[in-house]
Amino acid sequence: MADLQNLDPTPAVAPPVVWWLRLEGLAVTALSATFYTRLHNQGVASWWLFAALWLVPDLSFFGYLAGPRFGAWSYNAFHSYLLPVALTLVSLSPGHAGILPLALISFNHIGFDRLLGYGLKYPQAFGFTHLKQLGKQS
Repeated sequence: MADLQNLDPTPAVAPPVVWWLRLEGLAVTALSATFYTRLHNQGVASWWLFAALWLVPDLSFFGYLAGPRFGAWSYNAFHSYLLPVALTLVSLSPGHAGILPLALISFNHIGFDRLLGYGLKYPQAFGFTHLKQLGKQS
């Protein structure tokens, strides 16, 4: 178990950089919602699918049942832009266009989390992220 007493309580980034990162989250959220709306209007995507899958990345929290190191890895794997970028690239190949709505849902979820200040996790503890320390500050 990590010695939480010796962890630096300051966030990995501070203003004004943290505000730029949160604005990037807003941009990704808005852009992905706009593209998803276009797909919906073309009959390619459903808002029911969006609603049903929007919280799926948060199932990665269950990784914390195996400890903070695996929990952080699990959370980061589903809250990094790498997965939706990969899904977007796959969706560009013939016959895989139906994957694009999944990528946009993932982009939207991650962007919204970043907008709210939820960042990628450090393995020491759940509350230590690259944007701020979550939870009660002492």
